[in-house]
Amino acid sequence: MRYRNHLERPEQPGRPGPGAAVAAPARGRRGDRRRIATLLAVTALCAAALLPGASGATATEAGQATEAAGAAGAADANRHWPHRTERIAAARLGDDRLITLTAVRSRVDRLAATVRLAIYTKARGRWIEEDRATVGERNGWFWYPLTGDGAVCEFSTSNAQLEPIEVSLLITPSIGCSPVHRFHVEDGELIPD
Repeated sequence: MRYRNHLERPEQPGRPGPGAAVAAPARGRRGDRRRIATLLAVTALCAAALLPGASGATATEAGQATEAAGAAGAADANRHWPHRTERIAAARLGDDRLITLTAVRSRVDRLAATVRLAIYTKARGRWIEEDRATVGERNGWFWYPLTGDGAVCEFSTSNAQLEPIEVSLLITPSIGCSPVHRFHVEDGELIPD
């Protein structure tokens, strides 16, 4: 006769007996905190997107939610990411004026970015920056949607002096495009409308 539980069988060294509890593998506190903070940040972003009247969360709000979530936000705030820029749109007006939109990755939050609108004029065969302005808030955009396909929803320029420069960018694929940001050029300076 065979028994499934051999209680009278002596235990082998290094092996737990049939009635002994097996210890769970130890996890580091930092890993647990990161998982909890990430879960809380994702929950906060989803809740912000579902609020009535909310047009969607910006990268700045996401960073604030992550910082409020706990240790992961504090760890990200102390980390510096490599500085990276990527031109996302450009328009050439005649032979002597160039207008560009550039995404600048945040050095503090790897998911955030700033969008820079710049005007260049051609002098002695070289493009020289006349002025630049920030579109929206600093670190108020998400890096990956800005540098992916379909990042520019609207980018209109004109040679006419009073015509505005209009910019609308993708917030995220699920949220959609941002409101239109308008600028006009006055004496070589970009002025937000």
